[in-house]
This record gives sequence, C-alpha cells and structure tokens, in this order.
Amino acid sequence: MTTTTNESTTAPDGTLSHAPSGDGDLTDMLGELRVLLPSAQLLSAFLITVPFSSGFAATVAAEKSVFIATFVLAVASLVMLSAPAVQHRVIRPLIDRERFKRLATRQIIFGSVALALALVLVTQLALSAVFGHLVGNISAGGIGVLIVLLWWVLPKVYRARGRL
Repeated sequence: MTTTTNESTTAPDGTLSHAPSGDGDLTDMLGELRVLLPSAQLLSAFLITVPFSSGFAATVAAEKSVFIATFVLAVASLVMLSAPAVQHRVIRPLIDRERFKRLATRQIIFGSVALALALVLVTQLALSAVFGHLVGNISAGGIGVLIVLLWWVLPKVYRARGRL
C-alpha cells in the first residue's frame, strides 16, 4: 500500500520518496499565496488612503494617472492572488486537481505580474514625491530590474542548470 503526504511518498517496501504528491503541490501553491497576499493587501491599503490626504488635490494630472494605474494594478493583484484560495473552497471537492492547479498557477502568475508593476509604480510615486522625478524614475527602474531578476530570471536559470 502506498501512503501519500504533502511532502513524501512511502512505497510498499518502506522506502521514502521526496517527490511532492498532487496534494502537496496544491498545498504548496496555497502556502505561496499566503506570502504574496499580504504584500498586495498592504499596498492596496496604503493606496486607499492616498486620495484622502491633504495634498492629493494639488497633485498634477500625470501623477494622478500613475496613481490610478498603481491602485488598479494593486487591487487587481489582490483579486487574482486571492482567487485560487476562494475557488478552492467554493468548488470543493475538486474533480480535476491538475486542471485546477494549472488555472491557479495562471492566476498567481498574472497576479504576480500585476503586483510587480504596482510595486514599480508605487516606488516611482513615493520617491518622486520625496526626492523628485529623476530619483523616482531611476529607483522604479531599479526595483523593476530587481523583480525581473529575482522573480523570473533567476528561477529559470536555476531550473535550466538543474540546481533547484
């Protein structure tokens, strides 16, 4: 008899395999969302307060456009990142786990892209207000490069080299 857990599989001969089971993949995915969601929540909460600050009315139209894009991206990331957990609960029991994991993965990727863009834009907004547009734009570009390298490039390089 084979017993499966979230992290390993025990074969009939008693050997232990550390290949993740189907449920482990889903559990890992939902756990990863617990890391991403607070970022989207905190950013959205911060952005909700901005229009109510005393100086927002004096903000120029271009900065308000950046704010709107940032706010929409932050809220969209919150919706996309929370969708898999809500869907998992609503459609239980899952009939096709693999299909659900593919759908959830797409939502997490799109939510992560929206969050990344919102982080870049909020960096530009905040640092431009404090230090001027040059510093804001350079810093936003730096954050964008950092996100691309750490979130997208590095994992692909590790995978291609068979390291992780």
